Amino acid sequence: MALLKRKAGPAAPGVHPQPLWSFRPRSDRESGDAIVANFVLHWFPAKVARASLAWGYSFWLGTASAALLLLLVLSGLPLLFLYVPSVERAYASVKDIEYVVTFGAWIRSVHRISAHLMVAVVFLHLVRVFLTGAYKNAAGGGQRRERNWVIGVAMLLLTLFLSFTGYLLPWDQLASWAVTVGTNIASSIPLVGPQLRELMIGGREIEQATLIRFYVLHVIVLPGGLGALFAYHMWRIRKDGGLAVSDHDGQAAHPHPEPVVPTKTYSLLGVARGQSPVIRASALEAPDTTVNAVPDLTRRAAIVTLGTIAIVSILAVIIRSPLEEPANALLTPNPAKAPWYFLWLQEIVTDTTFRIGSFTLNGAFIGGVLLPGLLLALLTAWPWLDRSPARAAGRWFPASRRRQTGVFLLIVLGILILTFVGMFMRGPYWQLFWPWEAWPEIPSRI
Repeated sequence: MALLKRKAGPAAPGVHPQPLWSFRPRSDRESGDAIVANFVLHWFPAKVARASLAWGYSFWLGTASAALLLLLVLSGLPLLFLYVPSVERAYASVKDIEYVVTFGAWIRSVHRISAHLMVAVVFLHLVRVFLTGAYKNAAGGGQRRERNWVIGVAMLLLTLFLSFTGYLLPWDQLASWAVTVGTNIASSIPLVGPQLRELMIGGREIEQATLIRFYVLHVIVLPGGLGALFAYHMWRIRKDGGLAVSDHDGQAAHPHPEPVVPTKTYSLLGVARGQSPVIRASALEAPDTTVNAVPDLTRRAAIVTLGTIAIVSILAVIIRSPLEEPANALLTPNPAKAPWYFLWLQEIVTDTTFRIGSFTLNGAFIGGVLLPGLLLALLTAWPWLDRSPARAAGRWFPASRRRQTGVFLLIVLGILILTFVGMFMRGPYWQLFWPWEAWPEIPSRI
């Protein structure tokens, strides 16, 4: 009985309760045990490089992307039960979510804002990785950072298509015609364009088959693929020794090989003449360059995650999700625009479409397929084309990568400018207007 009472009594002073000690360890031993004992923390390494935790290096954009993906899943689950993927009932179900369901408008805004922010944050994350050369292998054998770069490009594409497929689901004018513009760009591919568009929308018109396909892609196929790539992405980061900036700690700790002292060595089998064995500590074991993942890494990851959730939640209160009139294939909005993350493509299509005599240059193929395809292929293959030294990996704007960094920033700036022009300066009949100019009134067709 005394033993039972002693077990049921309060914890000794200074001892953390079992649910908390893995998040607030008192020693290096408890910190290491926390990684093994806690299911949530098990995917973190026991030690991480101190330099990789700096706010100014990665801006924690990867963690923010993961937090936004978590928000999309959490906000999408109630919408999954309330939405009806039917042409006749889709718009009405979204309208009920917006105006009838308790907190429905807020949940829908959280989902929509998270989707748009995730596109932007994943893009910025990719830009950060390129500018720091984090796709380069700097620490020697075993690293395959170029694979993670390719996985990151694939995750950006999946994020774009995940947002694009969700764009159609409200089945209003904005959604219907944005998808119409986007799929028309795909139809400009030579030989297979029309067939590809029919495969995407399930026919020649955007109707019930299109809605079902986009719904299944949005809630099952694309999230599953993105989740699988995300898991491999995180495993690959740990396999490669953490972020690329941590490789410099190992190079600084052992810039030159240690001299081997010739002597005789006593072993279990007698005296062995020659050189004595030398033990070298790896960079990840150096106490001055590493910290415990628990709580140093987990604390900052929690701050970024909770901060992202808080920002999205506040924005969802301020910014309402738009819901226009029901989709009408006979009434074309003027102007009809693609989703904002495809507006730069739509702008290139417009700028590359011109006529020379009786010959018309197809801007949809050049601006919508050829140029983006070349950019995507070049972006994917760049880790194998980059000849800068390994010491440039994990550094912001090294001198050896100045030229490629400048070209990359010019391309990014061009995409941002074209997106701004398409979003704020294109008016009726796709004419250019200054952002402060009023658009002329266009009579609606009855």
